[in-house]
Amino acid sequence: MSSVFLLAGVVLAGMIIAGAAQVRSLQVRIGAAVLAVLVLCAFFTLASFRFVGEDAIGVVTKNIGLKSLPPGKIIATEGEKGSQARILPPGWHPWYWPFIYDIDKGEVTKIPAGSVGLLNAKDGQPLPRDTAYAPEWPEGTERQMAQDAEFFLGEGGGYKGPQTSVLKPGSYRINPTLFELHTVPVTTIKKATVGVVKSNVGDRPVVLEGGTSDAGKRRTVKVGERGIWREPLLEGQYYLNTDAFQITLISTRKHIVRYTAAQIKSSGGLEEREIMVRTSDGFTFPVDVRIEFEIQPGDAPLLVATLGDDQDGLRTVMNSVVRAIFRNNAESVKALDYVKQRSHQESQSLTMLKSEMQNLGVTVTGVRIGDVGNEETLGSLLKTQKDREIALQEQETFREQQRAAEQKKQLTKTEQEAEEEKRLATAAYEVQIAEENKKQVVIAAEAEAEAVAIKAEAQANAYKLIAEQIGSGNAALVELLKIVGERNISITPRVMVVGQGGGSQNGETTALIGTMLDTMMQDPPRK
Repeated sequence: MSSVFLLAGVVLAGMIIAGAAQVRSLQVRIGAAVLAVLVLCAFFTLASFRFVGEDAIGVVTKNIGLKSLPPGKIIATEGEKGSQARILPPGWHPWYWPFIYDIDKGEVTKIPAGSVGLLNAKDGQPLPRDTAYAPEWPEGTERQMAQDAEFFLGEGGGYKGPQTSVLKPGSYRINPTLFELHTVPVTTIKKATVGVVKSNVGDRPVVLEGGTSDAGKRRTVKVGERGIWREPLLEGQYYLNTDAFQITLISTRKHIVRYTAAQIKSSGGLEEREIMVRTSDGFTFPVDVRIEFEIQPGDAPLLVATLGDDQDGLRTVMNSVVRAIFRNNAESVKALDYVKQRSHQESQSLTMLKSEMQNLGVTVTGVRIGDVGNEETLGSLLKTQKDREIALQEQETFREQQRAAEQKKQLTKTEQEAEEEKRLATAAYEVQIAEENKKQVVIAAEAEAEAVAIKAEAQANAYKLIAEQIGSGNAALVELLKIVGERNISITPRVMVVGQGGGSQNGETTALIGTMLDTMMQDPPRK
């Protein structure tokens, strides 16, 4: 576009001058010459304007200049000939004539979400000695360092080579002549996982001296130093240069390793061959073992520093340690004791494994022993033990039966004694009841006798009073009539009384008494 303006200006100015040459008037010719110069200047000025679109950048290269770049430099910061540090932002920019400057259009650099941009500077200060990455940019200057090449190469003091600092998601107007860029995924630490950082930048740590208890500190370094950091990255996302900071992901879940000959289908856990042990009495047999372990977040750096990761290196070392411990423990016991003392073997092995694996950053949480031996290796021994146990059980059963018989005998004796005591108690109660009944009868008899005596005395006194008034004979007759009335006795004389003397009244009385006696003999009184 700029070249077209320049060419059009030259052509138009030439046409004006050519047209004025045909005119004889000097003034017209001078005016035409001035106009041609003005047209040429106008079009020359217009040719210097360069336009940069909204989503683009202008990369400037100076073709003509009095100064050349110093040796080793590829980007000009003070107007030297060559690629310019300053890029053109969107809009119109004057004074960039085509024959002096070349303007290349580039795109705005965009870092998508979930990614980071890694930069490699083509120009800048030489990297410090013993470093492979440029020091991190001062905090707060990241955008200026990335987008302002003049600042990066000047006041910012940027270094040539791979940059430790990264570009976070966003849009950047970066000078492609200065920086090469490629994007990588953001570092993500998932749940139940930690990230161990091996830093390739920073100061070298001071070498620590100490015993075995300080082995972990001697293998790891403080955060910011070069080496494996003692502090791991916890769950989350981190904008890191994955070249300058190598991340090893370590699972903190509980793991199970099974040492077994059986084919176990499971969704988790690792499978290894069973462990073959030999006891002190010469028996060799397999033992099924399950080891439970986990890696604490704070121990993950030690694990990486010692074994590299939690995969092949850890499995190799753990297999060696586990098999050695179980074999050594079996050498000091007999086969039958090994079978019977399974819980002791578990606790003993757990203690030893904890001690060994803790130095590697692994926490062993459980040891479980499954099947011990099989029919081929321990069949005869187990059969002998089974027969022995059966015999012991039979003896114990016989002793239990004897104890049961003794208890039954003792129970029968106790029941009999209880029955006799019950009978004695019953008899004692009956004697007490008889004594009380006897007392009651005596009291009732005494009361009845006393009542009869009182009644008889009262009747006698009454009879005496009546006799005094009406005479004894009449009194007797009255009493007889009372008895006749009370007992419903017939008074028709059935007894003939013949006698002399005593008067007719005595005879009648005697006859009446006889009749009453006869009736009483035939009809006993009612109770």
